[in-house]
Amino acid sequence: MPAPAPWRFDAIGTSWEIVTERELPAPVRDEVTARIDAFDRAWSRFRPDSVVSALAHGGGSMPAPPDAAAMLEALAAVSDATGGAVNPLVGASLDALGYDAGYSLRDRGPVAAPGDWRERLSWQNGRLALAGPATIDVGALGKGRLVDLVLDTLARTEAGDITVDAGGDLAVRGRPQRIGLEHPFDPRRAIGVWEVTDAALCASAINRRAWPSATGATLHHVLDARTGQPVRTIAATWTVAPEAMTADAAATALFFDGGPRLAHDWGVEWVRMTTDGRVEWSPGCRADLFVRTDSVGR
Repeated sequence: MPAPAPWRFDAIGTSWEIVTERELPAPVRDEVTARIDAFDRAWSRFRPDSVVSALAHGGGSMPAPPDAAAMLEALAAVSDATGGAVNPLVGASLDALGYDAGYSLRDRGPVAAPGDWRERLSWQNGRLALAGPATIDVGALGKGRLVDLVLDTLARTEAGDITVDAGGDLAVRGRPQRIGLEHPFDPRRAIGVWEVTDAALCASAINRRAWPSATGATLHHVLDARTGQPVRTIAATWTVAPEAMTADAAATALFFDGGPRLAHDWGVEWVRMTTDGRVEWSPGCRADLFVRTDSVGR
């Protein structure tokens, strides 16, 4: 029996592809769609009816979405590891550079995220609370979290082998998959291939979600929250971990000092490319990289 066609759709601002060994019944697809929509209604800063948008306007307290503790505790660990370069209140910084709800791409100048975010944001006792207006952004790991949730939904069915790919953040269960690592400066090329088995691979790059500034310089979505400016040293990162949220968080952390140490502590394998073309990787990394040893840093 031939394998079913991939299920492709757009959600949370990216393209999804779900490949399964067996056809997904309509109720399963409906459950996946509902789970994605519930996550988006909680965490999207692009839709006015989300929990994040409601808190952004005046602060206050609301029932915490189911993923609040898992995601915000992981974000706190990434913030600690990167010296505050990653910050869950970076939403206003992204808005200021034009990556806002209207996708205006109008650069109004950098705005640093509040360094005292731990005093402003809390997620205890089943409540998500903000002391004053601020915009939560979970983009550092949110897509990975949602990939895990979708995979969990499908793994409870008789789908067989499963691959869930959400715009480059993917998880594999069952048959191994060989994934190309797209060159950040030339999407027609790959810098290597990584075989993934019962794990997740997440990627982040400065060539995705990029736009020109008022001065002509290129802006992108990976910001240093301490300055509100896009990072300029690392061009792309790739990570492999048992869960996509862990891989996604580590992929973000690897744009900054402290990222490699965090990845080591979490048991995450990684590869990254600097903006001057050097490729670095973690000890014992099992990716098959197409690089010359005289042009590589570790």
